[in-house]
Amino acid sequence: MLTRYGTDVLIGIAITVIVLIALALWTDEIWARIVFLVIAGFLTVFSLNFFRDPDRVPATGGKSLDDLIISPADGKIVLIKEVDEPEYLRSRAQLISIFMSPLDVHVNRAPVTGTVEHLRYVKGKFLVASTPESVNENERMVIGVKSNYKRVLFNQVTGYVARRIVCELKIGDSLKTGQRFGMIKFGSRVDIYLPLDAKLLVKEGDRAIAGESILAEWKNTQ
Repeated sequence: MLTRYGTDVLIGIAITVIVLIALALWTDEIWARIVFLVIAGFLTVFSLNFFRDPDRVPATGGKSLDDLIISPADGKIVLIKEVDEPEYLRSRAQLISIFMSPLDVHVNRAPVTGTVEHLRYVKGKFLVASTPESVNENERMVIGVKSNYKRVLFNQVTGYVARRIVCELKIGDSLKTGQRFGMIKFGSRVDIYLPLDAKLLVKEGDRAIAGESILAEWKNTQ
């Protein structure tokens, strides 16, 4: 299954691949034919891999999905720390940063069930997304959701290669845990800010899977 968020790019790549194959069939030079076909094959495999969008089922462990906070992105957890979050939570918060490589699935999913109360696009730099500085300095989409328990903030952050954020949310939208809402094209990170009373179930270095991995649970649900 391919994501609809990549339709424009996939159409462009398909045209490019067709042209490359036509050139390979047209030329009499063996080396040129090989080069054209190799490039066409690489573009096809890369694009199909990058824009894949598999179905996901959260590993709830018998708990209610509404009581859990799932990963909004595929990737490696590169940072967990307590920080100030003055924009939406307006309090101390637990920051979890997930770095997505070009090989990860890039479709983003809602980490909680709730209502979108805050949206802000922030222009910024395009630092390497795995660095701590990118949390506050890179271009990003800031999304605040009022869950059934408390507020949760998460950011789609661009990187050195990733330059386009897709987010289809609007203020007032209702979200369900695991619902697809956008993607970041060609590798980046997603940061999520949780209240201090959320019990973290992951650590730095862990791999997270969007719509499946449980990042935390609300303490009052235990």
